[in-house]
Amino acid sequence: MLVVLLLGFANGLRTMTPIAVVCWAAWLGYLPLDGWASWAGTLPAVIVFTLCAAGEWVADVLPMTPSRKAPGPFGARIVFGALSVAMAWHALGEPVAGGVVAGAVGATIGTLAGYKGRMWGARKIGRDWPVGVLESALTVGLAVFVVWNLHHALVDPPSTMLQIRSASTTRGIPA
Repeated sequence: MLVVLLLGFANGLRTMTPIAVVCWAAWLGYLPLDGWASWAGTLPAVIVFTLCAAGEWVADVLPMTPSRKAPGPFGARIVFGALSVAMAWHALGEPVAGGVVAGAVGATIGTLAGYKGRMWGARKIGRDWPVGVLESALTVGLAVFVVWNLHHALVDPPSTMLQIRSASTTRGIPA
């Protein structure tokens, strides 16, 4: 599912934002997480990861912040990408291993593409911090978009959507 890969991509942009969004969605009941992933739906997880995400948004625009391509930040993006996508995959009832792989791949692509995009944007406008703020906002939006789509995939399964489309096409309404 491409939309889940986008959650990993978002992890490449910001390490803590996607997992914070997943925790919020689980806590609010939009993403059912049970078993090994149930901890994400607790208030302490929401608080911790929200604070980590907010701290990352601030730290990311500071000049002394290391490159996302350095081994530590790159590795953290891959690990948290694998974790957040594995939880989303688990909520869909899919094997966790597929989520781990999709998250790691998405985070790797997001890290490298985000770096290139950030450097390009900073060169174009001559300053880095506005591009960093925009990147943080984009990451929040992307993570919320993915979780919202996952929620609707669980609430409105594809077979239901297919029936709705079939009914509307028979009445001359395009799907």
